[in-house]
Amino acid sequence: MFSLNNFMPETASSMFSAYASFATFMMIFRSMANDFIPDPLRTYISSSLSYLFSPLSGLFSFYLTLAFYEYSDMSRNQVYDAAAVYLEKKIGPATQRLRISKTPRKKSMGVAIDRDEEVIDTFDNIKLKWLLVTETKTGNNNRLRYFELSFRKKHKERVMGSYLPHVLAQATAMKQEEKVLKIYKRHILSWEDVVEDGNTEWGSINMEHRATFETMALEPDLKKTIVEDLERFVSRREFYKKVGKAWKRGYLLYGPAGTEKSSLIAAMANFLKFDVFDLELASIRSDSHLKRVLLSTTNRSILVIEDIDCCKVTLSGLLNFIDGLWSSCGDERIIVFTTNRKEKLDPALLRPGRMDLHIHLSYCTTSGFRILASNYLGIRDDNRPRLCGEVEGLIKSTEGTPAEVAEELMKSDDADVALQGLVNFIIKKKIETERYMNKLKTKKKRRRRRRIRNLFNFHLS
Repeated sequence: MFSLNNFMPETASSMFSAYASFATFMMIFRSMANDFIPDPLRTYISSSLSYLFSPLSGLFSFYLTLAFYEYSDMSRNQVYDAAAVYLEKKIGPATQRLRISKTPRKKSMGVAIDRDEEVIDTFDNIKLKWLLVTETKTGNNNRLRYFELSFRKKHKERVMGSYLPHVLAQATAMKQEEKVLKIYKRHILSWEDVVEDGNTEWGSINMEHRATFETMALEPDLKKTIVEDLERFVSRREFYKKVGKAWKRGYLLYGPAGTEKSSLIAAMANFLKFDVFDLELASIRSDSHLKRVLLSTTNRSILVIEDIDCCKVTLSGLLNFIDGLWSSCGDERIIVFTTNRKEKLDPALLRPGRMDLHIHLSYCTTSGFRILASNYLGIRDDNRPRLCGEVEGLIKSTEGTPAEVAEELMKSDDADVALQGLVNFIIKKKIETERYMNKLKTKKKRRRRRRIRNLFNFHLS
């Protein structure tokens, strides 16, 4: 009886022998074909045979390649990010193309591998080859980036089980050692790309804002409340896990413009060593777009949504995101909302679980002035100029923001000159405020008289 088993090699050596014999036959056949078979027919036969026997070539390939794309579905790929950091320390003399960067406050230059560049690494006597690949989509400038990692197939279990966890751990340690925080802002290269695959890119720069809680012009009790809340949040991983809640925390910063909301966000990031993702809701086109953008943020980060009262996204979309997808994806995340007008927000947004802690940032107080005077003029309790008392008296009766006070203190390095300028500024502002209030009172009186007169005329008629 005819059986395929009679023609199939029974051992690996016999399979290899068969493959080698076939390869030899193909070489002889190709040599003869070049002399006796026309070009079109020869091309057709060659492509057909290559297609028929292509599975055999894969069977005898000794190498495996893993691909790590920059985005996994709608979220950033942590392995890609870790590889980018890890490979900075693996650049050797054989590297031919590097990407160099430097920010004004960094002492040294940043060095990273560029596109199509290979880096060789070894781990536990395993040789591994990394390649950074960048592809540009046809018709636009959107880029698809990914790392390829190649190694012998026999090392697959050790690479997956030991080497990749090693890369992740080393990258985490390197980032903690460097302590360079990032501010991410989203930029869209093409709206069609967002619709197609959701890989909206976040561009980043080093966060060089030096605000700390020590330099913030906040009331001591408020400062203590914020710091203790942040410390309690980051220390309760097991608690959130035990009670089945997402490890996230929401803050609402509200108050007049110029009350240092942005500086407080920077102070929170510097205190926690968290990156910052700054999202402009004006660029969001729909609820589904919002989901794609926000799911691409990373763990241990602060997501900032400023001017939430000007939000163009529907309330239901925002609530679904806060309560749903964002809550279930990722750990140790903080979301900060800011507004100048809390009273305009829907009460549904304000409840715990969405905006857990409400922080009112108001006008400059005497304690806030003392912190600013120390920051900008080096004034301490033991060297306080006479004008400090006058400034504090004026601040108690006049509304001035910390930003306005700081701007006046920056105008001169001479403490007396700067303080006198601040005194003049506050007095002028007080006079302008009183004039404005008097005008309001006059208008109210006129409107009241007009209403009384109209009412009187109505009864007479």
